Amino acid sequence: MTFRKFVHTFFVTLLPLLSLGQANDTPPANWFNLDYERDGVMGISTEKAYELLLKDKKSTPVVVAVIDGGVDVNHEDLKDVMWINEKDSASTGKDEDDNGYINDKYGWNFLGNANGENVHFDNLEVTRLVRELEPKYRSVLPSTPMDGEERREFSEYQEMVTYYANKMQEARFGQVNYMGLKRTVDTILVKIGKENPTLADFDRYKPEGDFEKMAVKIVKKELKDEPDFSKFYKDLEDGVTHFNNQVNYHLNKEFDSRDTVGDDYENSRERYYGNPDVTGPDADHGTHVAGIIGAVRTNDVGIKGVADNVRIMAVRTVPDGDERDKDVANSIRYAVENGAKVINMSFGKAFAKDKQVVDDAVRFALENDVLLVHAAGNEGQDNDANPNFPNRNYVDSLGINMGEAGAWIEVGASSWKNDGDLVASFSNYGRRSVDVFAPGVAIHSTMPGSTYEDQQGTSMASPVVAGLAALIRSYYPQLPAMEVKRVIMQSVSRVDQRVKVKGPDGRNMRVSMNEICVTGGIVNAFKALQLAEQTASEIVKKK
Repeated sequence: MTFRKFVHTFFVTLLPLLSLGQANDTPPANWFNLDYERDGVMGISTEKAYELLLKDKKSTPVVVAVIDGGVDVNHEDLKDVMWINEKDSASTGKDEDDNGYINDKYGWNFLGNANGENVHFDNLEVTRLVRELEPKYRSVLPSTPMDGEERREFSEYQEMVTYYANKMQEARFGQVNYMGLKRTVDTILVKIGKENPTLADFDRYKPEGDFEKMAVKIVKKELKDEPDFSKFYKDLEDGVTHFNNQVNYHLNKEFDSRDTVGDDYENSRERYYGNPDVTGPDADHGTHVAGIIGAVRTNDVGIKGVADNVRIMAVRTVPDGDERDKDVANSIRYAVENGAKVINMSFGKAFAKDKQVVDDAVRFALENDVLLVHAAGNEGQDNDANPNFPNRNYVDSLGINMGEAGAWIEVGASSWKNDGDLVASFSNYGRRSVDVFAPGVAIHSTMPGSTYEDQQGTSMASPVVAGLAALIRSYYPQLPAMEVKRVIMQSVSRVDQRVKVKGPDGRNMRVSMNEICVTGGIVNAFKALQLAEQTASEIVKKK
């Protein structure tokens, strides 16, 4: 590959990871809770709702389960809103409340064992499936005689192998080039003599050789958007870590961490395994999600969560890699059995091993009046054409659709400007499969160690909606889960202008919002609470 072609490929393929969804300016603090008419950003009008609708109103606490990668239960902005299982909160080594989970004070961890050992990394689901099916189909040809079930499985295997090969190619390309870029930048920093140089420093620097020229070009482009070099460098380090983890763990067929858990993995109906360590080895993602939902609003530190009277139940299910269907199903059941009324699921994957066991758990949640909120995913794709798992569709053993879960909200991510870039460039969408959009770009929230950080993704948009659902259920507890969903869906701020999304060919196309989600809008807490008040009054009149 020529250097010119290499540079072009690097910019097109990798640079977006450094500046995913970034714009040339930044939104105001707490923007996801602000109001468009008052503040000029497409937040969900939470502050307006508290000021004009909820003042002096009474609320009841609502338990929200955060099924994620772990939560820092001691964070200064979360410790007072964590759910605590009072009946089994002491470390006695006995199951004091007889629920099958020993000393589950803050929730449960399905990624560990009774000795306190925890899974950190895992494969992507496609890696696990290819590893499982490879011995059977590696040497099979399309012309090989097979029965109907085998032919269907073989076809799925071929799709998986193609997907896996593409992911591995991307990962190895990213690994080599991010590591190369970091080495070159480190060399330049030594020559400049500063740990945190400015754009002016790079303007003055005379690069030596093609790789330094490329590195300087990349750095200067990023510093024009975000002048703080330390943020660029952290993104660069995160890129190196991301691709190293993909190659070494996510896509490595020789790596399998499940032995750590010690369960009978092939028994999807097995319920009781794991340990009470809900923080685990990497609680960044789950802590950030938890803060968006319910970080204390009145303590004058940190951030303000959407809901003001929640209890966050931490259920550790998602490793650095893809979650496993068995763990997801057990996490949903644990949350429901222990009182959660809203479940946030900021995770997803392109393939499923045992969707039916998850579907059964979803049915169990709906039977118990629980609302499930799920992130649509960050591939910039149409989920109608490319399913993201888990999802609301129930299927049989052949994958044939058998209906769908009603009390389920699928969430795409939006940005703060009411223009063509309103939909986050990374967000998945779907006219039938995605219900609403919510703020998911540059969301400032809690991180382990009582710190705070901006993150983005549909993983951040989903807890905005989960927080709104909890807020409604807190002030209007008489509303069942399906009514809460209806209230959220019917009260969105509809978007008139056309917005940009990635088309099937990877190029941007302009569409109306009702072409990429069911409601055609962004969730709005103020309008939702007004509709909830009206709905609750109608219920009282009927009685």
